[in-house]
Amino acid sequence: MIWTKDTFTCIPATEREKPLQPWALPSVRQGMEKIFIGQFMKGQYYGELTPLKSIQEIEVEQFGDEGCFHKDQMTSLHRDHALKGLDRIDHVMASDGYDVVVMDEICVALWFDLVTCDEVLQVVRKKPERAELILTGRQAPEALYQAADLVTEMREVKHYYHTHGLLARDGIER
Repeated sequence: MIWTKDTFTCIPATEREKPLQPWALPSVRQGMEKIFIGQFMKGQYYGELTPLKSIQEIEVEQFGDEGCFHKDQMTSLHRDHALKGLDRIDHVMASDGYDVVVMDEICVALWFDLVTCDEVLQVVRKKPERAELILTGRQAPEALYQAADLVTEMREVKHYYHTHGLLARDGIER
């Protein structure tokens, strides 16, 4: 979801893979001076971090676990990581120093009950007027759709994981 100058947008990825922050590089090219990406479900290295961290205008922080976990494996530590991420996003937006703020996979954190929709909306409502706010992840709740200016849904049509059993590939999904 992206909050535009006055509101926000939702970009929920409905499947496991999503492209490397497709808006990040055009944002930098168009003069956006500072971009913050908070990754809510990731705490480990992913291939997308290397190019993102090499761009001085982009700051990335992770608020997830170092390993992958399923919804039924969630612990209070996972919730603590997510709440720390919401607090950090709140501080980032309060600084009014970023052109784009991304809450990457926040919708998955919602789906896993790591945070509540009310907690997320409280942070979202504090967005500075000049900033763009992007929320991503599958399973976005209807309340976020209703609050958003723009909602884009990506859906799997065919995936080699299902047809050939291939896992995430370096440089593509990882």
